[in-house]
Parts: sequence; C-alpha cells; structure tokens
Amino acid sequence: MSKYVLAFRGQPDRDSGQGENESWGAWFGGLGARVVGFGNQVGRVERLNAEHTEDIATEVLTGYVVVEAADIDDAVALARGCPGFRAGVSVEVGETVPMGG
Repeated sequence: MSKYVLAFRGQPDRDSGQGENESWGAWFGGLGARVVGFGNQVGRVERLNAEHTEDIATEVLTGYVVVEAADIDDAVALARGCPGFRAGVSVEVGETVPMGG
C-alpha cells in the first residue's frame, strides 16, 4: 500500500454550510484505518504562483488528509466520496514520494 495526499481546495472565503461538518466527520469515519495522517483544515492562505502562469485558478488549499491505498485509482475512488463536492470543494489526489535515499 502507498500513501496519498487528498488535498481539498475551495474558495478562500467559503464557510461550511449547515450539516457539512457532520458530513465530513462521517466520511472520515467511513475511511477508518485507511487514514494514516489526519492532516489539518487550513486557515489563512498566501498563494505564490509560478512565473508565466496564464490560467490561475481561484481555489486555494483548504485542508488535507493522508490515506493508504493500493494505487492511485484506489485513492481516487476514496476521494470520490468527499462530501465537499456538494459545496464547491475539489479534491486533488497525489502519491507521496519518499525523499532522499
């Protein structure tokens, strides 16, 4: 099993809707032991963009969690259950790569 970061992105001024926090809690609970690092919700964000960026998205990092999955497809399947989709949150899935050696 490999580790994957599920990075949640949304509008910087977005507030959680009614019942949304409970939905997130239920989703995390359903992931169970596959969550290997609960990460954090993110507060204030400063964004630094690459030079010559023509398509700058307005979403910013709003939180993340680290999960174990068999492969990227498995990690994406886990991410598809994210309750944030209904509230305008997107999820970026990335495999972690050990540093150095």
